[in-house]
This record gives sequence, C-alpha cells and structure tokens, in this order.
Amino acid sequence: RFSLLLLNLEEYYFEQHTANHIINKDCKDERKFRGSLKVCSKSIIFEPDDNIQPIIKVPLRDCISIKPLEDDEANNPFTRNTSGGVSVVCSQVFLIKERNVIAPYKTVRGRTELLFQLGGAWKVGDVVQTLHQLYRASCLDKMGDQAAMITAILQSRLARTSFDKKRFQSFSETLHMECKAEMVTPLVTNPGHVCVTDANLYFQPLNGYPKPVVQITLQNVRRIYKRRHGLMPLGLEVFCTENDLCSDIYLKFYNYQDRDEVYFLIATYIENHIAEHTAESYMLQWQRGHISNYQYLLHLNNLADRSCNDLSQYPVFPWIIADYSSSVLDLTKPETFRDLSKPVGALNKERLDRLVTRYQEMPDPKFMYGSHYSSPGYVLFYLVRVAPEYMLCLQNGKFDHADRMFNSIAETWKNCLDGATDFKELIPEFYENDSSFLVNSLKLDLGKRQGGKMVDDVELPPWASGPDDFLQKCQEALESPYVSEHLHEWIDIIFGYKQKGSEAVAAHNVFHPLTYEGGVDLNSIMDPNEKVALLTQILEFGQTPKQLFTTPHPQRIIPKLKSLSRTSSHSISIAESPVSPNEESFEDLTEESITLAWNNIAKLKLDKQYKIHKEAITGIAVTCNGSSVFTTSQDSTLKMFSKDSKTIQRSVSFSNMALSSCLILPGDTTVISSSWDNHIYFYSIAFGRQQDVLMGHDDAVSKICWRDGRLFSASWDSTVKVWHCVPGETLSNKKHHFELLAELEHDVSVNTIDLNAANTILASGTKEGTITVWDITTATVLHQTECLNMLFFVVASFFCTDSRHLLSTGEDSFFKVIDVQTGMLISSLTTEEPQRCFKWDGNTILSGSQSGELLIWDLLGGKVTERIKGHTGAVTSIWMNEQCNRVITGGEDKQIMFWKLQY
Repeated sequence: RFSLLLLNLEEYYFEQHTANHIINKDCKDERKFRGSLKVCSKSIIFEPDDNIQPIIKVPLRDCISIKPLEDDEANNPFTRNTSGGVSVVCSQVFLIKERNVIAPYKTVRGRTELLFQLGGAWKVGDVVQTLHQLYRASCLDKMGDQAAMITAILQSRLARTSFDKKRFQSFSETLHMECKAEMVTPLVTNPGHVCVTDANLYFQPLNGYPKPVVQITLQNVRRIYKRRHGLMPLGLEVFCTENDLCSDIYLKFYNYQDRDEVYFLIATYIENHIAEHTAESYMLQWQRGHISNYQYLLHLNNLADRSCNDLSQYPVFPWIIADYSSSVLDLTKPETFRDLSKPVGALNKERLDRLVTRYQEMPDPKFMYGSHYSSPGYVLFYLVRVAPEYMLCLQNGKFDHADRMFNSIAETWKNCLDGATDFKELIPEFYENDSSFLVNSLKLDLGKRQGGKMVDDVELPPWASGPDDFLQKCQEALESPYVSEHLHEWIDIIFGYKQKGSEAVAAHNVFHPLTYEGGVDLNSIMDPNEKVALLTQILEFGQTPKQLFTTPHPQRIIPKLKSLSRTSSHSISIAESPVSPNEESFEDLTEESITLAWNNIAKLKLDKQYKIHKEAITGIAVTCNGSSVFTTSQDSTLKMFSKDSKTIQRSVSFSNMALSSCLILPGDTTVISSSWDNHIYFYSIAFGRQQDVLMGHDDAVSKICWRDGRLFSASWDSTVKVWHCVPGETLSNKKHHFELLAELEHDVSVNTIDLNAANTILASGTKEGTITVWDITTATVLHQTECLNMLFFVVASFFCTDSRHLLSTGEDSFFKVIDVQTGMLISSLTTEEPQRCFKWDGNTILSGSQSGELLIWDLLGGKVTERIKGHTGAVTSIWMNEQCNRVITGGEDKQIMFWKLQY
C-alpha cells in the first residue's frame, strides 16, 4: 500500500526497517501490529502488514520527542540508545488508507505517543540519530535552509554507496560510466545510482523501492530526450516505444555534465539503429499525412519537454469541440469546433477585453493571464478518478471541493470560456482509448455538491452514448478535415512563433514571465530560500512548453478535400471528392501508375549505357515518343542520340564554351541549350541547324526552363530572367521574337531554378546556399531561406508534385525540404556525400551521388533504402519520364545510362 505519493512534495524516502507498532504497551490489552517503518526526509511512515489498519504518517516538524524505548531516565528527549524500540511523541498524526480505502487523510490532533519495536539487526541508536538529524532539518525556519540540509544528508548517503555490479545482466558487460541521479515519477523523485554499460542502462534506488534495480536494454531504446526539470537542464527521458505517451524511465541528474554524458553514451549506441527525429521531420510526416494529428501533437509535446512524469510539464492538447449541447455532433459544421487560432483566454471577447485592459494598466512585468493552460492541478483535475493518490499528494491529503471537481464536460468548457481565472486546455487522455478517467470505478468519496448530488462519473454531452463513445467522437473531431486545416494555428500559439514576443502580445497569448523557458536563471539566485520559493511557485503554476518554431507553421496538405472555413455558410461531406465514385479519370490512372512506380523505384535496373561525350554530361532531354535523346556537355556539344539505332545522329557545337542544360519545346521541333558563353541557343531538329540565339545575360547561363510560351533563364550574373518567346516560322528565316517580362535580381550567382505546376511560383538556388521563392505574377519575393553553404546541382523536380514542398541539395551534403507557403525549413537529411541531381515524389528521392551511385531515400524515415551501382564518376544529370518508370542518367564518366523498372 505504501507509495512515494504518501510523501510530501520534494521529500525523499531514505530507508525502511521491519517493525511492530505497539499499542497499550505493558497493559492487558497490549497489541502489536507488524509492518515496516519508513524513514523519510520530512516524515516517519509506518505501513502495517494488515490492510485493515491505517498507514500512519508523522510529520517530523510535528514531533515533540524522538527517543529509544525504555529511556525514561534521560533528561534530554533526543538521546541515543541501542535498545530495541523507538518512541515518537507528536502533536499531529495522519491516518491513511484505513481499511485499504483511498480517501482523504484523517488527522489526529493532540499529544500522541507512538511506540515502534524494530526487528532485525538494526541498532536503534543509528535510527534515532538519523531521525534527530532529519528533525533538525524540518524545524529550520526557512524552506531554503531545510532543503539545503536535507540535500547534504542525501548526498552523504549517496557518497557512501555505489551501484551493485552484481546486478549486471551479464558478467561480460563493460561499464562505461556511473553517477548519482534521481528517478522522476509524477510529483516525486527517488535518488539512487545510474550505470551505463555497453548493453544496458541501470538505475539502482538508494532505498530499493519499488524494486532493487530498473534495467533498460539499450537495444530496445527508440527515443531519448534531454529534459528541462525544475527549470534546469538536468533531465533525461528514455522511450523503448515509438508512439507511446509514457516513457520507460525519466532521470534527473545533479549536474548537466553527467546528464550529457549518459545521453551521449545512449545516443551513440542507438544512432546506427534509429534515425533521430526533429520537430521538422515530424512536421513533414504530418503534412504529408503519414502521421495523424494526435501523433504529431504527441511528438511535439515530447520535443518541447512535456512529459507524463512531470505534472508541471504534462503534455498539452487542445480543446477541439465547442458544441456540448447538441444531441448529434456534426463534424461538417465549422461552428462545431473551437477557434484554434486563439488561446483559450481569448475565446470570449468580453472576458478578453477585461484582461487586455488590466494588462495595459499593469506595471512590468506584464502578463494577461494569472493562471496557466497546463499545471499539476489542472492535470489531476481531469485524472482524479484514476489517480486519486496523486491529488491527495498534491493537496496535502485532501480532495478539492466537490463543486470544483471535474463534474461535467459542458460545465468545464463553459468555465474555460467564462471563468475569470480558468484558461486550461486538455490532456492527451481525451483523444485516447481509455475512458476510465471519466468513470468513478474506484467508488471514491469525492464529496457532495451544493445541490446534494454526490460527485461520481463525469457528465457527458448529449451526443455521447457513453465514455467510450465520447472518446471516439473526440478522436474523430481531432482527425477531422477542419482540425487538419487549422491545427497549425494552435501549434503557432503553444509551440510556435506566437508563444513569445510581439506576436504573443498580438495574439493575446502572454503568461507570467516565470513560466517561460529562460524566464529565470536559478543559478543566479544566491539566496536558497528565494530559490526554493520561486521553484515551488513555478512548478505549481505550470510551465510554457519549449518553443519549437519561430516562423509560422505550415498548414497540413489535405488532398481532394474542399476547404472548410469557419465562416462558410454551407457544410460539406467529409468524404466529398472532386471525382465522382462512379467515374475514374485518366488522371487518376496516371497517378496510380506513378504511385506504383515510386513504390517500386528500388527495382530500377540498368538497361543500356553509351559513352557519347568527351566531358561530363550537363543536361538530358527526350522527345515525346522517347526515340531521340538530346544531351549537353561541358565539351560544348549538343548531341542527338537515337535510342533505336543506338547511334549519335547529330553533334552540334555552338561555341567553344560548355553547355549547361537543354530542353525540348512542345512539338519536338526545337531544342534549347544554355551555355557558359552567356547565350541561349535554339536548334531546329527538323532542319538540323541553329535557328536562333538569345544573348540574354552578362555571365554564364546555368539553367533554363520553358512553360506556356515563356522561357526562364538563370545565370551567374545574379539574375533570373523571364522571357516571352514567339517561335520563328519554321519554313522561313524569320527569327524568334524575345520580350523580357521580368528580371529577378539576386545577390550572387544563381545555379538552378524550378517552377511549380501552376507556373505561378519560381524557386531559385544560389551559390551561397540561399533559396528564394518568387511570385512570378508580381515578380516579388515570397520567402528566402538560408540553407548554409549550399551549392545546388538540381536539374529538375525542385518542387514536389503537389507544389507544397521544395527539395534542395548541395555541396554541404544535405537534402533540405522547405514549405512553399511559409518558407520554413521543415526537414534536413544528411547525405554523407554531395548528391548532384535528383527526382522525388514528396516521400521518396532518387538521387545521383558524387561517387556515381543511384540512391533511393526514404525522406520521412531519414535513411537510404537502396544503393544502385551506376557511373564511375559523379552522376551529373537525371531524366525521368512522366510515368516515372524510365530513367536516363548522365555522368562525369561521359556516359548516358538507360534504366527501367522491373516489377
């Protein structure tokens, strides 16, 4: 029945002794109750073996005397002896779990003497000496002095002990490090010793509770997070599962060096087994629909230091549903949902106006809300029915007043909208499958409300047939199209750029400065009493999550679903799609074949290869029927290779400078080539001659694109130019007519460009690693992202097919994904060596490497799934057909290689 929750907050359990509690000693009705005596830093606890008897807790500060039994002669009530028992005289005793029922503690006030007869070989004098020492600490006036003395006692005990190496799973294990730490569970911590070997992580509690050793096999570790615990960077949490809410162990170290060394040892072990996930990598998975809204929020909470083991930083989830009165929950109506763009405190305009007025009149430091949206009290408000002992621990042995309990979903939501100090969000349990927190299955006596009704199960809204149905509908709401479209707005408030600064003020999202990471430096506070008081205040008040994003969070991609706006005057079916279920468009069939091809892209096989140039190949273009392949090279030639006859049919040299890229105009009549001589050449396929030349730049032309009668050219002269091009009449000598529509200026040389599918957005990559996203219709910059020292060798497919993401790579050996809407860098994947060209579908990348291999990448998993031997030098150019089942590559080895999929 004993648990650490019987201790006070910030209290330690040191040791236990078998003992008898003696009642009516030396009387006819003397009785003995066998059990164990627990020595804790602020109390003495006796747990009887008989479950009918209550657990006895004596706060040390309430003790009048502690002395050995049969020591009546002593004048000093606190003297040592080595007899077999201990007498404790106190002014107050708490009786807990009488008849093994979880209930508020019973308090017995008045002078009481408790007699305990110790068993075993323990010397009573040593036990009494320890109790005297802890008593003196409890009687100190100031909390800081108490904490300092107890800490000194704890550290002395830890220093006299070490990890028992006999607890290793194998004799062959190699010890890497050992240090002191505390295992963290909700509201309490347990001191002991940590050991890391080449195979396991161990924790051995100083008191042997709840078991002698906790062991984590490193091979099973899936995630590991550094944590901020008690506002200090001392925590470490280890998960052996990928998606579970709760971890396998949470450790708090006494210095950050030990924490970082343990983290390094475990991370080094698992880095070859598991890809490290960042907020950006999870964002990409979420955007593309590979993880649910629930999973994404869970991962963001983990990355933001939120943990189930720390109630001051418990995972926070949003209120989603705003309708708790209807008999049917309609998830197609925007009115059903809470406005996710606002914090809870800003949902009621009248209340917000009052709060803003107070905020404006407040001296610095200003804050809008006097309470937080997540705190230990709020978490246990929701969970009291399944975690009553946690509530009793937090509230000194009492439940909250019956009318302030979690009685009704609708009442709680109304209070969050109207209450003067209630701004709480929800917890993950509202979107999981265990509904026990809504049901008083333990038959707890939680009190009687003003109307005379006993607090029992939580009252559910009319649209829920029961607790399980309520959770099911909450899950459906969380994963609904409306929430998928708007969840990024709530993420901006809780984890993102609206969490701090001027954006937080504008969003009415300002809490007390002490709740924010970095809001106070505990190391700079020298007064121990001030430090303890401040820490207690912050931990009870709640903490704001670590800020994960400093720019607007991208919206989720929702394919084939119409936008669902809060201001919409009509509702749509969730399953509504632009395509009728009875018709299958040609486009759908094409999409299916493309998906099939990318799913099997690792089965790409080399068909044929030909050496056709004298230098590295820089561009590949293929006619619509696939019979003719045009290539450009640094040897300054444009060549036309016949796939059928396997021969070079044309070889053209426009100047003595290298050609950088080529493309074929619609109709397969003209090939355009860009050159390092600053020119763009037009070559007539039908007449076999140079048809025209555009002298459009002041330095080498690095890349060209053609869309809807417009030519886009990138150059080392730091510009991208947009030309309107009217082709010349094929049967006459009339030249092309070129009209410069726009000039997009950059600071340095432009290496590559690409356009989105709608031809409205252009992306350019420079030699200094900057990616600029342009609105072509207005010739203005939408976003600019610094991607470090990146040189882009992208030939095509810069944009994903849905145009929401932009993939780039460069000489810094990274793939980087940018969200086109926000310009946010949302994923970064190391490639070990530069990738010179690639194609991708949003999830999978086919790249050509510096060493000549073709690599298949799982972008979301962050790893190479296949390596295909290819060229003997770098792969410099890649072409893929529309169905994505045929590929041609060119390399530094002067060869072109034909590849095809073999399903």
